[in-house]
Amino acid sequence: MNSMPAFSVLDLAPIVEGGDAALALRSSLDIARHAERWGYRRFWLAEHHGMPGIASAATAVVIGHVAGGTSSIRVGAGGIMLPNHSPLVIAEQFGTLESLFPGRIDLGLGRAPGTDQRTSLALRRNLESDVDGFPQDVVELMEYFRPAHTGQRVLAVPGAGLNVPIWILGSSLYGARVAAQLGLPYAFASHFAPAELTRAIELYRAGFKPSAQLQRPYVMLGVNVIAAETDADAEFLATSHQRAVVNLRRGRPARLPPPARVRWDPLEQAMLDQVLSCTAVGSPGAVQHWLGQFVALTGADELILASQIHDHRARLRSYEIAADVLRPEAAPARAV
Repeated sequence: MNSMPAFSVLDLAPIVEGGDAALALRSSLDIARHAERWGYRRFWLAEHHGMPGIASAATAVVIGHVAGGTSSIRVGAGGIMLPNHSPLVIAEQFGTLESLFPGRIDLGLGRAPGTDQRTSLALRRNLESDVDGFPQDVVELMEYFRPAHTGQRVLAVPGAGLNVPIWILGSSLYGARVAAQLGLPYAFASHFAPAELTRAIELYRAGFKPSAQLQRPYVMLGVNVIAAETDADAEFLATSHQRAVVNLRRGRPARLPPPARVRWDPLEQAMLDQVLSCTAVGSPGAVQHWLGQFVALTGADELILASQIHDHRARLRSYEIAADVLRPEAAPARAV
C-alpha cells in the first residue's frame, strides 16, 4: 500500500432526517477538523440548489466557515457550477477567500447547473447563459486572477494577482477535454457517474497540454467510502446512501435517511450497482483492498472520498478508517 495516492474529503454537507442545515454545517466543520489531523489534503464542498438534503448551496460562504475553523487543510469547491454565475463574481468570492486564508483555497469548476431548470431560472433570472461557453468562462475567470495590467478596465478586487488553483470537474468526456486543453487538474465524479471514467482519464492524459499552473496531468477521482468495524455494519450504514440515491432518481430528493433494511426491485438494484460502482463498503481490510485495486486500475493521483452516513459519529469513524488504510504508517487516531 505504499503507492497509495493523496486523499481528500468531498463533503455534501448532508442534512439528515431529524436534523437541519445548522446541524449539517456544524458537522461539516467537525469532520474537517478531524480530517486535518488524519492527513487529508483537501476538504471540498459542492454547489447544489433546492436540494432538501444538502446544506452547501452558498458554497463560498461554507468554505469560509470551514477554513476559518481549521488551520492547514486546503478548503475548496468541488465544485462551483460556473453557468450559474458571472466569472467576475466567482473571482471576487474566491479572491476574498484566498486573501483571508492564503495558500489554502481551491476552486473546482463544473458546467452542470446543480439543480433543476426552474431553480436555474430563479438563480440566473434568465437561461441565456450557454453551457457550451463554459471553456470561455473558465478562461475569463483565470484572467481575473492574473496580475492587473495597465489599462485593464475590469478588475477582480480581491482576486487580481492571487494564486487560486483552478480545477475542472466532470462526469463525461467534455470536462476531460476542457481540462486537457487548458492544462488544468481534472477531478472526475466517479462517485456518482462512473460510466465514462476510464475513457475520460485516457482522453485527459492523452490530450494534456502543460500550462503555467500544471506541467503534467493530474487526476483526482471521487469514490464513496462507507467503512465500519465489520462488513455487516458498513453494509447496513450504506443503505442510507442507497435510499437517498433511489429517492433522487424517483424525483423525490429528501434529507439523508437513516439506514434501514431494504429490498430493492431488480431495476433499482441494477441502477444502484451502476451508479455506485465506485464505492468501497466494508471493514478496514475490505476497504483497503478495494481502494488498492481501484488505484491500480486507474492510476489516480488523488482520491476524494464521500461518505454519506446518517449518524455523525459513524461518518467520522468511516473517514478515520479510510485515513488509516490510506496512510498505514500513521498511528491510529480515535474519533472523539
